Amino acid sequence: MRGYFAVGVDGVSKAMNLGNLIRISNAFGASFFFSVNAQVKLADAAQSDTSHAQGVMPYYAFRSVEEFRLPVGCRLIGVEIADDATELPRFRHPQRAAYVFGSERLSVSEAMLKRCEFVVKIPTRFSINVGMAGAIVLYDRLISLGGYPARPVAPGRQGEVPPPHKWGEPMMRPKRK
Repeated sequence: MRGYFAVGVDGVSKAMNLGNLIRISNAFGASFFFSVNAQVKLADAAQSDTSHAQGVMPYYAFRSVEEFRLPVGCRLIGVEIADDATELPRFRHPQRAAYVFGSERLSVSEAMLKRCEFVVKIPTRFSINVGMAGAIVLYDRLISLGGYPARPVAPGRQGEVPPPHKWGEPMMRPKRK
């Protein structure tokens, strides 16, 4: 899969949820994790981050939305239950993306939503745990950008497995005059 992605949370207040979302982000191969206006410390999240992501994946803590920064070309996607949000199964994930989730009791802040280029929602009947929401969004990214073929029509069948990648000869560009 080309590109990269990051995961973050806006205003998290429960250490177990922070650790759970960090662990899920690590499991799906996030390039980095960030928090904005976190009400808990990263060290407090270690109990639920059993993957020890802190040693594998960079963690950036921003005190406010105004301080928050992303790499050039990275597109910010808010995950929020909102009337004008795109339903996740209808959303095409960008190659370079950062997904931001809201805190447990509140939503993604208005200031953060204004920074988002896209807002997506998981089509559920009610709000779910932030770690579970993270797993659903990252799994959707994986199956849509990970090179998996369309699912077979018959139940229980396996889709085609692509052949292993073979490197070709190097391509050389003509020299400029």
